[in-house]
Amino acid sequence: MLESVPRELAAEITGDLHIPTIGIAAGPDCDGQILVLHDLIGLGSGHKPKFVRSYADVSGTISRAVGEYAGDVRAGRFPADEESYHLPAEVRDRLLARRRI
Repeated sequence: MLESVPRELAAEITGDLHIPTIGIAAGPDCDGQILVLHDLIGLGSGHKPKFVRSYADVSGTISRAVGEYAGDVRAGRFPADEESYHLPAEVRDRLLARRRI
């Protein structure tokens, strides 16, 4: 794996080796490439390294989803009854009968 290596040097190394090279920020001449998923989908914030190309911007979508989820939990809207598992009626009735004793 060649990381943050100048393109020309990565090409030289790749040409000299008899094993595959994988590049991350090492130019297109390596045998394979790595791009961290968070960078690929635009999930990072702040400094964006030169070699990063985002193919999507999901950061806003994720932030909104987490905010809505947290709001629903705080307000008691999640989980709702339909999102909960229930005991079979027979087992529930036996459990309730035990509590009465």
